[in-house]
Amino acid sequence: MISRDIARDWARADLTARRALVTGAGGFVGRWLCGELLAAGWDVFGTTLSGAGDSALAGVRWRVEDLSDGASAQHALEASDPHAVFHLAGMAFVLEAGMFPERGLAVNVGSALRLLTAVKLQRERTGTDPTVVMVGSAEQYGRYDAGAMPLSEEDACRPRNTYAATKVAQEVFALEAHRSTGLRVICTRSFNHSGVGQSTRFLLPALVERVRAIQTNRTEALHVGNLDTVRDFSHVQDVARAYIALAERGVAGEVYNVCSGLGVRTADLVAEVCEAAGVSPTIIADPALQRPADIPILVGSNEKLRAHTGWSPVLSRADIITDLLNAASH
Repeated sequence: MISRDIARDWARADLTARRALVTGAGGFVGRWLCGELLAAGWDVFGTTLSGAGDSALAGVRWRVEDLSDGASAQHALEASDPHAVFHLAGMAFVLEAGMFPERGLAVNVGSALRLLTAVKLQRERTGTDPTVVMVGSAEQYGRYDAGAMPLSEEDACRPRNTYAATKVAQEVFALEAHRSTGLRVICTRSFNHSGVGQSTRFLLPALVERVRAIQTNRTEALHVGNLDTVRDFSHVQDVARAYIALAERGVAGEVYNVCSGLGVRTADLVAEVCEAAGVSPTIIADPALQRPADIPILVGSNEKLRAHTGWSPVLSRADIITDLLNAASH
C-alpha cells in the first residue's frame, strides 16, 4: 500500500466548499474532471499512482494512493471527507485487460469494491453520505445489430472481452451496494471520448499522430485498422461535465449512458482528420492494427442523462479533432 501526500496537505480541506475525491485523477479523464471541478468551485482531492499533475491543476490536493487495499481507500476518504467521489482509477485499455486478465480483474473490480467498502465505513463513522460516480464503459453492451442503435440503459450487457467483463462486475457490485446498504451510487456506461492528453493507444490520438507524420513528410501513407466500425465519440470536456452533473443531480441506483448519440464510421473519421489537417494520404487498411474481437457498432442514447440532469454536449467531434491537431503541432 502506498499512501503519501504531495504538493498540498489534505488536512487543510475547505469545510465550506463542496469537496470531491477523484480516484485516478492523474489520468486522461481525471485531469479534465479535476479542471472542471475546480472551475465550478469544488475543493478537489485527487489520488494518483505517480505524483502530482500538471501546473494547470495546481488547485488539486494530490495524494499518491494505489487503492491496493482497504486501508488506502479509507485513508483517502478520511482525509478528504468528500461530498462526491468519482471513481476513475482502473485499467482503461481493452487490449491490456485481455493480456493481463487477473490484473484487470484486481484493478477494475478490486479497487471498486475496496472503495465502496470504505465509503460505507466512512458513513458509519461520520454520518457523511457522499454520492459515488462509478465510471463504466459502453464495451459492457457487447455486440448488437445496427438496427438496435442507439442503445439505451435498458439494453442488456453482453460483454465480449475481459475489459468489458470487469466493468460489468464493477457495476453489479456498485448497484448491489446501493440496494443493500443505501449507498448513493451512480453508474455510467461511457462511450468513446477523446481530447488532448489521451494516449496514442486510442484511435483519435493515434490517427492525429500518424497524420502529423504525413504533414512533416516522415511518411506518405496513413495506416489504419478496421474502417467499417462505427463509434460514438464525445469530447472529454463534455464527459467531465456529465460526471459532475450526475454527482449533483443524478438519481442514486441508476445507470446512465454518457455519449453524444451520434455514430461515425471509422472511414469517415479518418477522412475528417485528414481534411482538418489538410492532407490527402494513401489510406492503407493494416491487418496489424485490426482487432479480431472489435464490436462493429456502438452508438448510445443520452436521453436519460439529459432528462435527469439537464446536461447536453456543447463540443463536437470537429472540436476534438481541432484540439488534438493543435496540441500535436506544438
